[in-house]
Amino acid sequence: MLTPETLMKSLVDETRLRCVMLLVTTGELCVCEFGYALGQAQPKISRHLGTLREHQVVQDRRAGQWVHYRLHSGLPPWAIQMIQAIAQGLEASEIHAGDRERLLNMPGRPGRCPETVPATTTLQEQESRHEQSM
Repeated sequence: MLTPETLMKSLVDETRLRCVMLLVTTGELCVCEFGYALGQAQPKISRHLGTLREHQVVQDRRAGQWVHYRLHSGLPPWAIQMIQAIAQGLEASEIHAGDRERLLNMPGRPGRCPETVPATTTLQEQESRHEQSM
């Protein structure tokens, strides 16, 4: 179960924070997309995504040879609010804007087949679902 302490430990590392911020804006990415956007090697990215998965901040989905990561669908409302606040605070950050820009300009970026890719859930949709269930 995700606790505030675990979430903070997850996001204190710059690489993990950058990965989570990319997921906030894109919904779902594979390791090669993270690596290109962040300018880091696949083994390093995979290790950090593994930590985020263990902490239940992200979840993965396998599609053939690809492993796609997205924010965990079971994030509690307080975690969603924290991540949204961090994303809002970093929106104008040069580093994070650069990550988003590099991702958008990635040559040969893996395509998404609508039949095999589930709709990604944004933080706002998760929060809305939680409010409706109350």
